[in-house]
Amino acid sequence: MAAEGGGKEMNEIKTQFTTREGLYKLLSHSEYSRPNRVPFNSQGSNPVRVSFVNVNDQSGNGDRLCFNVGRELYFYIYKGVRKAADLSKPIDKRIYKGTQPTCHDFNHLTATAESVSLLVGFSAGQVQLIDPIKKETSKLFNEERLIDKSRVTCVKWVPGSESLFLVAHSSGNMYLYNVEHTCGTTAPHYQLLKQGESFAVHTCKSKSTRNPLLKWTVGEGALNEFAFSPDGKFLACVSQDGFLRVFNFDSVELHGTMKSYFGGLLCVCWSPDGKYIVTGGEDDLVTVWSFVDCRVIARGHGHKSWVSVVAFDPYTTSVEESDPMEFSGSDEDFQDLHFGRDRANSTQSRLSKRNSTDSRPVSVTYRFGSVGQDTQLCLWDLTEDILFPHQPLSRARTHTNVMNATSPPAGSGGTNPGSNGNSITTPGNSVPPPLPRSNSLPHSAVSNAGSKSSVMDGAIASGVSKFATLSLHDRKERHHEKDHKRNHSMGHISSKSSDKLNLVTKTKTDPAKTLGTPLCPRMEDVPLLEPLICKKIAHERLTVLIFLEDCIVTACQEGFICTWARPGKVGTSKLLSGGNLPPRKTQLLLDLTDF
Repeated sequence: MAAEGGGKEMNEIKTQFTTREGLYKLLSHSEYSRPNRVPFNSQGSNPVRVSFVNVNDQSGNGDRLCFNVGRELYFYIYKGVRKAADLSKPIDKRIYKGTQPTCHDFNHLTATAESVSLLVGFSAGQVQLIDPIKKETSKLFNEERLIDKSRVTCVKWVPGSESLFLVAHSSGNMYLYNVEHTCGTTAPHYQLLKQGESFAVHTCKSKSTRNPLLKWTVGEGALNEFAFSPDGKFLACVSQDGFLRVFNFDSVELHGTMKSYFGGLLCVCWSPDGKYIVTGGEDDLVTVWSFVDCRVIARGHGHKSWVSVVAFDPYTTSVEESDPMEFSGSDEDFQDLHFGRDRANSTQSRLSKRNSTDSRPVSVTYRFGSVGQDTQLCLWDLTEDILFPHQPLSRARTHTNVMNATSPPAGSGGTNPGSNGNSITTPGNSVPPPLPRSNSLPHSAVSNAGSKSSVMDGAIASGVSKFATLSLHDRKERHHEKDHKRNHSMGHISSKSSDKLNLVTKTKTDPAKTLGTPLCPRMEDVPLLEPLICKKIAHERLTVLIFLEDCIVTACQEGFICTWARPGKVGTSKLLSGGNLPPRKTQLLLDLTDF
């Protein structure tokens, strides 16, 4: 249901909603914000972001929460659906002058009850490494803004590494850092390592190893977000030029691309098994892209403004053998998982095991969500009639379907990026099967999407393959200094144009020329998804959507971080405990009649 009627009803803030698995409820006592709970004047401020970590403190309450509001950064014990939030006792609170926090990320590998490593990116381009438990600030990167002067848009630890992290800027550049190295007192000099269509990668040219280790220049305009695949081997980037670009992170190879229907792409996420990528942006759409086929397989229309966050829900990805409508995400399956960082591997291994050992058909449903500047939360289901349109449906389907989770589509020539730990083989050039009639919004005409988009041929230059050791091989080793010095000199494989290293050849793609091609199929050429639910849940634009085991966490630009209990995780009595909420919010929480 994309629309909920008109008039007053559409402007009401919803406090609960129902899906096939049951009723989700907003918990007033679990709302986090600034200690005084006064709504933040968000005009001109950077988006509110939220990061989670589990410190394994043996108390059963090791969850920690970090969020930024304006110039402020807070670090709390997160009690979720269990207990009321105590805003009077932040573990750490910081107020910055002259710059604002824009994004942050915890290192889950090194987190303990005594220490956590938190990276914080800022609007002026710096990146800070802090320990909010010890209340220490250990290092500041790009302090003099000699590396990049533009706003940090995304910062993440490299999967499997205790010291490597990647930083994206609104300049369109990404930088690979090592926390053990300094940034130097002069502007870095670069030499070309690898160049391709609309991207280039440079190494830092220096007598001694220094940050940044690598500089990526990607597309045109700001690089808005990036995300590592569940196995850590691939990197998906979305830019203001409207392109999704997927790279093999270690070999620095372009795997595939996709163009938005209109405007820039703002957010990106991977499915738990690494088979699909979802993006959202200024075209008000969510777009589903097949990693194996390198093509758009569906678009979703439910938002009325820009889509700011997309995220898969690994806890409602259901694996079924009999009843297609049975919700199979049991508590036992997920009880030892924290904040989704292990859930992707769990889903992947379960699917791989069942596909290889069980002759009975196995079906899954991918669930993902999106939030946008229209203040709406949308939930979507990816089902087999969308993902495998060439396979006949074995039984009648309703709006909520399940898909066959066996091997990749026939003729794809690809493999699951994470099922066996091997790299993906590039797909062939076979023509995809005819498109299905959409499950929710049927089209009058069914046509072919055209041939699959071309991808890199897989041939890797010898120097680039050697460079793989710089990013992957040291992720679980302690000898970072030695490894980086050993591989630092391979910049000599670059082209002769060392005097023009910062002048990257960029192809300005005419949007009119991409429309109707595999890069950007026309609306009638791909299935159009309809959201399972589409609810207005905030007064200000939404900036956070995180799926946890027992709840969903959302946040808006006012600075309120809300917890939505999953079905059966909390009683109604807890929902009615308004706490110290302002009268406006308490009144809304008491209205439990809408679904």
